[in-house]
Amino acid sequence: MTHFMGTFTGKLDRKGRVSVPASFRAALERMGSPDLVLRLSHTDPCIEAWPLTTFETMASGLDRLEVFSEAHDDLALSLFADAYPMRPDGDGRVMLAGEVVAHAGLEETVSFVGRGPSFQIWEPGAAAKRVAEARQRARERGLTVPAVPNPAGRA
Repeated sequence: MTHFMGTFTGKLDRKGRVSVPASFRAALERMGSPDLVLRLSHTDPCIEAWPLTTFETMASGLDRLEVFSEAHDDLALSLFADAYPMRPDGDGRVMLAGEVVAHAGLEETVSFVGRGPSFQIWEPGAAAKRVAEARQRARERGLTVPAVPNPAGRA
C-alpha cells in the first residue's frame, strides 16, 4: 500500500492554487490515478486530500447505515457537502476554493501533512500544534501499531 508521508511547506498563490508536493504526486501515480477529493475536515480546521479511489472505498461505509437515519444523513453531509473532486494540473497544482481556504485559515504559506492513506493541508502553525498534540496523546496513552503476523515464521 502506498502512503503519504512527511510534512512539506508550500505557497498558496493569489488565485488559490497550491502545488502538491512531488512525493505526494508520485504516491498518487503509484496508485494509478492523480485524481483527488479535497474536503473540509469535519474534525479539524484543515483540508483533507484523499485519492479518489480511497475516498470512494472509505465512503462506501455509509452503505452499512440505514439510508434515512440521522446518522447516515449527518455523515453523508459531512463527507460530501464540502467535497471537491479534482486532478492536479500539469504543474502539480490544485485550486482551493475560497470557502476551503477560509475553513483552514490559510494564507500565503501552507503545510501538507502526510497521514498514510490521505494527506491534509493546514495553516503551518496549526499543523505543527496538531501534530505535537497527537504525538503527546499517543505517548500518554502508550499507543503502538499492532504487530503484523509473521508469515511462515520468517525472521
